[in-house]
Amino acid sequence: MQALHINGNDLTPEAVREVAVHKRPLLLAPDAREAVNRARTVVDALVANDKVSYAITTGVGRLSDVRIAGEQIRELQVNLIRSHAVGVGEPLAIAETRAMMLLRANSLAKGNSGVRALLIDTICEMVNRGVTPVVPSQGSVGASGDLAPLAHLALALIGEGDCFDERGGRIASGEALKRAQIKPLALEAKEAVSLINGTQAMLAVGTLMLLAAETLVDSADVIGAMSCDALQGTHVAFDERIQKVRPHAGQTRTAANLRRLLEHSEIRHSHRDCGRVQDAYSLRCMPQVHGAVRDTLAHCRSVFETEMNSAVDNPLVFVTNPKGVDGEGDVLSGGNFHGEPVAFALDFLGIALSALAGISERRLERLVNPALSEGLPPFLAPGAGLNSGFMMPQVTAAALVSENKVLAHPASVDSITTSGNKEDFVSMGMTAANKLRRIVENTRNALAIEAMAAAQAIDFLAPLKPSKSLQQAHSAIRSVCATMDRDRVMYLDFARIAEVIANGNLAELVR
Repeated sequence: MQALHINGNDLTPEAVREVAVHKRPLLLAPDAREAVNRARTVVDALVANDKVSYAITTGVGRLSDVRIAGEQIRELQVNLIRSHAVGVGEPLAIAETRAMMLLRANSLAKGNSGVRALLIDTICEMVNRGVTPVVPSQGSVGASGDLAPLAHLALALIGEGDCFDERGGRIASGEALKRAQIKPLALEAKEAVSLINGTQAMLAVGTLMLLAAETLVDSADVIGAMSCDALQGTHVAFDERIQKVRPHAGQTRTAANLRRLLEHSEIRHSHRDCGRVQDAYSLRCMPQVHGAVRDTLAHCRSVFETEMNSAVDNPLVFVTNPKGVDGEGDVLSGGNFHGEPVAFALDFLGIALSALAGISERRLERLVNPALSEGLPPFLAPGAGLNSGFMMPQVTAAALVSENKVLAHPASVDSITTSGNKEDFVSMGMTAANKLRRIVENTRNALAIEAMAAAQAIDFLAPLKPSKSLQQAHSAIRSVCATMDRDRVMYLDFARIAEVIANGNLAELVR
């Protein structure tokens, strides 16, 4: 795969996935290297002239009034990394940590952080050679960014802490670097604070979850169409004229998807003159609900794309005259590390996906409840009574969506004071990210259960067939899950269908 050349300006979520999951190589772009080098001369000039500048010649946080000079500057770098590496809990997944490394390198590549290009090169080499730090997922309040998670990343850069080995076990970072033939860094002035200030941990999780969520909403259109067809629902609510008088982009797209998915269905044609005026909301309002989820994802994508191409540490370096004398510039303290924009988006994603799972469970209820299922066997069970069919899968789905309701409570409405009241309002963005990961998993599983039930219901309607697109969806499900002709253990079926969904096999039918 061709290397990704980062410059701090044009990174996309798809490129993050290519590096984090598919192991695309990573390099610093030549024009970015020049900008990084220019900014570094400003920092070097400050140190040489012993000027007061936050986190360069002073301590950090509440200790910013303490002067640091001479050899203490190098000692400060190591002390900052060690003292901030205080994370606890389960580590981030390897893909999440690789995404975090890319995002940190890309932010530094923007040329406003004052680090040496060597530091960025080393992060890139670690990514390229599979040296992945063990980063605990808890310990960040989201300002000054994700201090603890990023400190664990930085710890590996200096040859301390732990990394994952090729089998997913743990190995000392020094040994991991040695095996990869990467020299540990001796950090210079400002580099420690540039490594640990930022939103890259929450953003890494959020970016990968956004991509997963986009697959989920496309899959939900397909699965929802299967359920609608199986329940002999009407397509009238998806009419283009209805959408045009309320033209939300997501609603318009989902309605178009549903029209295409249901077109030329034998099942649909079999009840064209049945006289039903309208369906329950879980069928009729799919364009409005799935569409609102789509619009939310589009908003969050915009936030994440802006964030991943931003300089988010503190202080920031601004070269006064890029073509002038080296060392001319300003170092300004600000708050770009604050995670509030990302935290809001993470919480919004969790809320939207909770709705997507919720409406899925309601469709599932209509498929299995004999009072609602339009002639389908009770609980989709052959020989209902002797067999329980999908009675309990609906309970599992109900448990998942109810858990989502708890997890969807926004973390970003909270704050807690830290660092001696210097950091007195924080975002809790990492908490939002950790919750979102669970919501994505729950939503995928809820959709998998609905998909299995919808496929079972369609089987009962044979020899009538759905549209060709829905026949493809049915085949994708049947490729990993046989029809239920009697009660059996189903949890492995759910897991296999969830994997089909995660891989985009259903989503591709509307893409």
